[in-house]
Amino acid sequence: MTEPMSVVDLPPPVVRGTRPRPDPRALERALRARVDGEVRFDAGSLAAYSTDASNYRHVPIGVVVPRTVEAAVEAVAVCREHDAPLLSRGGGTSLAGQCCNAAVVIDWSKYCNRLLSVDPDRRLCTVEPGIVLDDLNRRLAPHGLQYGPRPSTHANCTIGGMIGNNSCGSTAQAYGKVVDNLRGLEVLCHDGLRIRVGRTGDEELARLTSRRDRLGELFRALTALRDRYGDEVRARYPRIPRRVSGYNLDSLLPEQGFDVAGLLVGSESTLVTVLRAELELVTVPRHTAVAVLGFPDLATAAEHVPDIVPRGPQTLEGLDDRLLGFERAEHLHPEALKLLPEGDSYLMVGFAGDTIEECRDRARDLIADVRDAIGSTLFDDPEHQRQLWQVRESGLGATAHAPGEPDAWPGWEDSAVPPERLPGYLRDLNGLFREFGYGQPAVYGHFGQGCVHVRMPFDVKTAQGVATMRAFVERATDLVVGYGGSLSGEHGDGQARGELLEKMFGPELTEAFARLKSAFDPHDRMNPGKVVAPYRLDDDLRFGAGFRPAEPATVFSYPHDGDRFSAAAARCVGVGKCRSLEGGVMCPSYRATREEEHSTRGRSRLLFEMLRNASPIDGGWRSTEVRDALDLCLACKGCRADCPVNVDMATYKAEFLHHHYRGRVRPVVHYSMGWLPLWAAMARRAPGTVNALTRMPGLSRVIKAAGGIASERPVPLFAEGHFTGWWRRRRPKGDGARGEVVLWPDTFTNSFTPAIGRAAVEVLEAAGFRVRVPRGTVCCGLTWISTGQLGIARRALRRTLDVLREDLRRGTPIVGLEPSCTAVLRSDAAELLPEDPDVRLLIGQTRTLAELLEERAPDWRPPQVEPAHARAIVQRHCHQYAVMGFEADRRLLERAGVDADVLDAGCCGLAGDFGFTRGHYEVSRDVAELGLLPAVRDASPDTLVLADGFSCRTQIEQEAGTGHVPVHLAEVLAAGLHRTAPRPDRPVPPGTARRLALAGGAAALAITVVALRRRRR
Repeated sequence: MTEPMSVVDLPPPVVRGTRPRPDPRALERALRARVDGEVRFDAGSLAAYSTDASNYRHVPIGVVVPRTVEAAVEAVAVCREHDAPLLSRGGGTSLAGQCCNAAVVIDWSKYCNRLLSVDPDRRLCTVEPGIVLDDLNRRLAPHGLQYGPRPSTHANCTIGGMIGNNSCGSTAQAYGKVVDNLRGLEVLCHDGLRIRVGRTGDEELARLTSRRDRLGELFRALTALRDRYGDEVRARYPRIPRRVSGYNLDSLLPEQGFDVAGLLVGSESTLVTVLRAELELVTVPRHTAVAVLGFPDLATAAEHVPDIVPRGPQTLEGLDDRLLGFERAEHLHPEALKLLPEGDSYLMVGFAGDTIEECRDRARDLIADVRDAIGSTLFDDPEHQRQLWQVRESGLGATAHAPGEPDAWPGWEDSAVPPERLPGYLRDLNGLFREFGYGQPAVYGHFGQGCVHVRMPFDVKTAQGVATMRAFVERATDLVVGYGGSLSGEHGDGQARGELLEKMFGPELTEAFARLKSAFDPHDRMNPGKVVAPYRLDDDLRFGAGFRPAEPATVFSYPHDGDRFSAAAARCVGVGKCRSLEGGVMCPSYRATREEEHSTRGRSRLLFEMLRNASPIDGGWRSTEVRDALDLCLACKGCRADCPVNVDMATYKAEFLHHHYRGRVRPVVHYSMGWLPLWAAMARRAPGTVNALTRMPGLSRVIKAAGGIASERPVPLFAEGHFTGWWRRRRPKGDGARGEVVLWPDTFTNSFTPAIGRAAVEVLEAAGFRVRVPRGTVCCGLTWISTGQLGIARRALRRTLDVLREDLRRGTPIVGLEPSCTAVLRSDAAELLPEDPDVRLLIGQTRTLAELLEERAPDWRPPQVEPAHARAIVQRHCHQYAVMGFEADRRLLERAGVDADVLDAGCCGLAGDFGFTRGHYEVSRDVAELGLLPAVRDASPDTLVLADGFSCRTQIEQEAGTGHVPVHLAEVLAAGLHRTAPRPDRPVPPGTARRLALAGGAAALAITVVALRRRRR
């Protein structure tokens, strides 16, 4: 029995009004004058924040990046005075459209990411909303604590975004949703009311409702809502673990302690701005084990869920054969996929405990009890478990652009039903797929809680396709409601489902949502058009029936995108993995700057906007906004491997620079660094003189300024003798029992570090190969590619193919020593010269040194490194990581007796010409300081530092400030042949360089005087 409510206290429902249009110039001026932060109304920022991971697009009014919480409070005050709508944004990974709007976007993630306090005894912490979940858990780890809910975007989602979305993830099986792990919130209403909320006792509630101010008015409204709609909430809210749709009115019920913080969780920035959060923590499990059970189909797998849930697993996930097939086709996690037992669909059941024996026993008992599983495997080592979770967490990316399949989109991606009814729902959902002609999309999800993930092959680019999408979503809504489920079990409502909430909750509760919105935000200025008074689900689409992007002619072929640059620019799905702060390579410039515009996602957004009509970005290839966003791209290619949909921003950047500067004078560094192969060839005639001039005080600064090179960077020293010159003077050795190989004489090895080439020859001959080096001039064109001089790059590659053609047709392997050049031969060449029939042979026959030895000499025992130098830290080159992979190197080092710690430290930061370019030095150094340089400084004196990339070695030598001189794999193996420690033969030691500079100073001065006299004559 509910208490009688006061009609006066019950707020009227909010109705959709006109979208406010504040004066953007006046608003910008006020924000700049009053807010301690970065205020951005420029076209590039508007484009970067115009969408999230959903189907929707709304160009914002402006963007504010506050440096403090108080600065954000002031920004809200300015927006209130100018009647401007607001949107709080964390990682911007929403799949339902709640993270994009025609509003002032407050991005918390760059500065407001502090862990304010930790109380280990009470298992509580207080945080600012911009802190990333993985970063928070790293900081909590010393206390043995973590925040329990763990979405698949854990590397880049923020706590504020998780609160706004009521996030869950796989660990919600054990820990529940965010609403179940929250003690309190400090929040701000659009009208300026600032309060701390949480569970409210009866005495406190009576005190609050008796106040005669805005706070009392709000709590009287909340009490009236509870009293008026409490019984309807109990009757209509689905009793399932994964109800994320709608507002959490159930948190106001007496049995929930009138929890206003819980009410606001999942409100998607439509009610308040979250300023700080007090989180409830859980103990980090000491040990885990995973049982994987195989079944003939997914519905059969789901039939076992009700029997497994009572066993108390930490995670209980399902995935089908379509998802795994897509991952195999895209070469995602091949080693992990080999671990799976027999079956076409799987349940992954994780157990946590204090001992590994406890976890193993629980997993073994489950396997023994599920007798009708086709196959089963137990994984108890952390590395195999990590690989398995990568398979599961790659679901979104793997299903978005599967080879040979239509692109798939969100829109019905996270429905949830009672777990015991999941098998029937899956079968009926498959029937709905077939009825609408959508085939069989990949299905996976959090089966222990009845949550189903699926990206749909919607046609989002024609009127009929959009109409069919809408019809499907409406029918699917009826289906899930009939099963007693929720439209959203994880990703929220936003614009994708806000319009459909009445089908799920009925008109009375939908009215209650509108009244709740009115209580907090009566003028509908907080993220308008989402959840309440929503925009239509088929409006404001990123594509839509009228989408006609520009289709410019390109130099690269883009074979994975239908040979269309517009498709490549639209490849990004917005999940924001490029915004992760640790692990992998992507995206170094974001990690250094924390700027959305300098993430792979941000750059993709600008390229996408560049090609569409009615966009903030104009000018096409001449766009200065796109140029500036790409300026800090290191072209590391990390995104090609780490991005869930394999965005290749290095290629897009090269394409853009080619067109942007076509017919125009380029930045001078494009000539100095981009034409490096030519300058290196010229320097080989007098390397000592060149080295002296570039080290000469005063003249060095002039040379660097003239070449657009950062003044902080020493110019690399040329070797006194180049590799190809040494090779021509040398007679081949060895019996060549394993056949011939062509050793690729890249510019860096040939002109800067020929000792590496000599070491590689010695190793290859010792392994039984006859080594040859191309007689003609060859170049992969790397430096011209990276600076966007693609016409020259294509000519260089054509000439190279002419030189190599006979070797390629004979099947002779091409061995590369410099990873960036090897990657061009393995990848870029095919997209630059798709018409050349031999370019496929080049790809198929180009190998790294380790790959060749593993494939062609599997029985060769590499020389053992001296025990005193058998420990090494290894910096993988980004291009090798992205294109060739590093596993062969890892195995070869192990066979050579090297205890290799392969760093997961990201990019070295130098990245070819990037770190030498004027204006890039600080970012280059900051990237290196994120992982590589601290690891080198921490290494013991007898630890080897391995780095096959010239850029990586140069960065370490110039910036680490240690006695470590990095070596190449070939040098390590060659030293093993002689049973000596690897001693790199670098061209000119620093002391010698200084002496050369002093000695060469007089000569340089004399040359200058003579030249001036001749000019006068």
